[in-house]
Amino acid sequence: MGNFSIITEFLLMEFSSRRELQVLHALLFLSIYLAALMGNLLTVAAIITDPQLHCPMYFFLINLSVLDICTVSVTLPKFIVNSLSGTQSLSLLGCAAQVYFVLCFSAAEFALLVAMSYDRFVAICQPLHYGIIMTPARCVWAAVGSWLSGLIYSALHTGNLFRLPFSGSNLIHQFFCDVPHILEVSVSGVFNTEFELIVASLFSLLFCFAFLIVSYARIFCSVLKIPSVEGRYKAISTCSPQLMILILYLISVMIAGLSGTSDTSPIQNLLIAMTYTILPPLMNPFIYSLRNQKVTAAMSKMIKRILFHHP
Repeated sequence: MGNFSIITEFLLMEFSSRRELQVLHALLFLSIYLAALMGNLLTVAAIITDPQLHCPMYFFLINLSVLDICTVSVTLPKFIVNSLSGTQSLSLLGCAAQVYFVLCFSAAEFALLVAMSYDRFVAICQPLHYGIIMTPARCVWAAVGSWLSGLIYSALHTGNLFRLPFSGSNLIHQFFCDVPHILEVSVSGVFNTEFELIVASLFSLLFCFAFLIVSYARIFCSVLKIPSVEGRYKAISTCSPQLMILILYLISVMIAGLSGTSDTSPIQNLLIAMTYTILPPLMNPFIYSLRNQKVTAAMSKMIKRILFHHP
């Protein structure tokens, strides 16, 4: 026990020792953070201020944008402050909070994407029953269920990861407290329990993924049966943003899950983390703004009202 030391704080990896590059990193990530915030806030504001967008699909989109804002706000501000101040330290409580909220918002977003795919399935495959099935109460319960699933899922993982003291190196080879890097300094009992939780999570993810594949397969089969080209284009345009976001989310999670932590360089670690913590929140509003004409039109009207005081 002579060499045993309990970790009370972590040191986030410094990507450069040069002061100029530290400031450059801070400015770069600040620009990304502000772009993600602005895109998602504009999406939320446009939907709220336009009565024509007060329907289930855009209600789920508001929740998705809020989740994206929360996701980037967990990790980026701390990294920006550390880069500007030249510090690396993060308390044990702060590390636990980052792990909890990153897992919470990521799990809630995946559950919300499942709910959004079901909404598009009902809208395209059962349009006559859409108003009966997707009632406001059911939409609210679907959103609440997504948030609760994230809270419970992250509580299980975070509670297991931080139930015993850490020992060994306190250096995290990442710009935030990431689960794979926390496991490297955890004791064997925590590692084994976390492995069991991850396996159980994979079964749930596979079930949801199978549901998504079946839903979108039936959606595209129904779209192909629409006689007019305009009708097919309209149907595809309503579900393609959700599908693009889902594919982006799954790719980022697969990259994070299949990549190692010890065999990768600091820059590779940074790029891998960016794919699942920064890229989806940054790209989601752009996907909807470019692919959804109603959201784009609502944003334009809102901006004109603010800048030019148009009625």
